[in-house]
Amino acid sequence: MASDVAIYHGDFISSKDMDTLSVRKDAYLVAEQGIIKGIYDQVPEGCRGLPVTDYSGKLIIPAFSDLHIHASQYIQRGRGMDRLLSDWLNPYTFPQESNFRDIEYAKKIYPRVIRDLMVNGTFHAVFFTTIHYEASSYFFELLQKSGMYAFSGKVNMDMNSPDYLTEETEKSLADTERFVAEHPGDDHVKPILTPRFSPTCSMKLMNGLGRIGQKYHVGLQTHLVESLWEAQTAKDLFPDCRTDADIYEQAGLLGNGPTVFAHVIFPEDRDLELISKYNAYCVHCPDATTNIIAGIMPVHDLKNKHVSLAVGSDIGGGHRPAIYHQIARAVQLSKMKAFYEPEYKAITLANAFYMATAGGGSLFGKVGRLEEGYRFNALVLGGIADEGFPLSPEETLERFCYNGDDRNIEARYLDGKKLEVCQ
Repeated sequence: MASDVAIYHGDFISSKDMDTLSVRKDAYLVAEQGIIKGIYDQVPEGCRGLPVTDYSGKLIIPAFSDLHIHASQYIQRGRGMDRLLSDWLNPYTFPQESNFRDIEYAKKIYPRVIRDLMVNGTFHAVFFTTIHYEASSYFFELLQKSGMYAFSGKVNMDMNSPDYLTEETEKSLADTERFVAEHPGDDHVKPILTPRFSPTCSMKLMNGLGRIGQKYHVGLQTHLVESLWEAQTAKDLFPDCRTDADIYEQAGLLGNGPTVFAHVIFPEDRDLELISKYNAYCVHCPDATTNIIAGIMPVHDLKNKHVSLAVGSDIGGGHRPAIYHQIARAVQLSKMKAFYEPEYKAITLANAFYMATAGGGSLFGKVGRLEEGYRFNALVLGGIADEGFPLSPEETLERFCYNGDDRNIEARYLDGKKLEVCQ
């Protein structure tokens, strides 16, 4: 029906593949019931006479995907950034997360997280919460009301953690199964198992989570070889496992649903073998990398191994929610890595943009591209060029990633519906 068809005019950029941007200047996108039918040089014959939303001179791109963010750490972003991971968790992160034992505290923080992500054009995300069932449940339900596409999980920690944030193993498993059973999710929001990382989870806990994953067909998110300290600690704590990723396979946690590994900075051959076997997503978190982790994901090497790559803000190790800034930062860090490691090749803007849109978006289904059959989840960008100095669509995209902010996002569309968000 004509009332279900929407037509948009402007310049469009999407990813053709990881190396190539698809650019359509002065074109028309047609969507029906929020699903893209195509992009055309002229309004298709069957649509002529229908109203056109005119964004002439504006750039329309896919909405962003953030595949690693700690919703519970949002209020601590930009704090303790002169510390490394092992010296940052105890004085900053763990005390902050303990506040979520109080549901009223959660109600002050969690709505802000969703609002600020959507203001910055992130419509698809994978979230850590905390060990606390009630607050984690509240956040899951908030996500369902928001319209965002998301995976969210209750965190598990039963060792090597402060007393106030250490769970009894059986209670951790019982709360997790309850969370998964009571929050089966829907087309937009789904549960995911969330052992924090191997140093804080016993093998008994890991095995129990593996059984839950197999029973309910639920995937896994965790941190993987994110620092030399974490990678070595994993080997010391689990001597029967060859590498960090091997712990999760031996526990039966891989292959039950999507697998999302954050950071993957120091992968060994066995890690890469399992990442490939289970088509795990490896999430580059550039700001967190420079703030607290002290290592740079070998993005180009992983790309050559055909690994599924994405981008994450990693709030609060990262200090800002804008994924477009992570695109720029990913390119910057790859150039630095290439300078100090001449055998390494830097990545391009096209590579990083793909990771932040099509690459990460593929976790959620048909999102992240402006192509036929994909959902019209998109951002309209403007006010980026200097007056009297026009930019090409590609230049507009690059400048937005380096210099832009949420004020340059002039319109937001989620499932074809224009969003009104409070900035």
